[in-house]
Amino acid sequence: MKPKVKPNKIVVLSGSGVSAESGLPTFRDAKGLWNSYSWQELASTEGWQRHPEAVLAFYNERREKAWQAQPNAAHAAIASLEAAYEVVIVTQNVDALHERAGSRNVVHLHGQLAYARGTSEPEPKRYRIDGNPIAMGQLCEDGTQLRPDIVWFGEAVQHFEEAEEHVATAARVLVVGTSLTVYPAASLVRYADRNAEKVLVALDMEEVPRGFTFLQGRATDVVPALAARWLSEAGS
Repeated sequence: MKPKVKPNKIVVLSGSGVSAESGLPTFRDAKGLWNSYSWQELASTEGWQRHPEAVLAFYNERREKAWQAQPNAAHAAIASLEAAYEVVIVTQNVDALHERAGSRNVVHLHGQLAYARGTSEPEPKRYRIDGNPIAMGQLCEDGTQLRPDIVWFGEAVQHFEEAEEHVATAARVLVVGTSLTVYPAASLVRYADRNAEKVLVALDMEEVPRGFTFLQGRATDVVPALAARWLSEAGS
């Protein structure tokens, strides 16, 4: 049975382009450890097994930079929509900038830097660490080494079925900061209702999904204007 669209629901699909406008590079752009290790080595279970110290150092650096960064105008505009709408953010980003901007319902597909977890299976305990580093020898209560609560290559994305349902029940879908090339996250646009208002914001886009309106520009310029329009429509 097809899920019912909620007229007052907005779903935002966000990617690294939003965080980049707060000064956070994507991990492929990170420097320092690349002289010794490839990004595949630093973001995979195989790399973790071979050199956990390097993986921890890499993510400790990313976490520190994420906590130094500040939410930008796009994050703030998305959070402002909660004044009139049910807003759900489905993000590929692992930082907490959406939450720090005030958004209350954020679904993280690729994990969160703000958490560490043990390495036992199948459901290891998670710990909130915010911007603090993880050290070798820092253990979960089950005795296993703590690792970043991040989805690495070869691991399944988190909360995907929940994300599908959110997109399918949204009356408005905003895609921002993602080129829609990373799967399975990119496939979520297919679940948007045919009659939903669908908007994609990007500096450049080779192919815009069918049914989406393309608004070209920086997220910090375009999203606040779009949010203002949607808020005015809610009040009319």
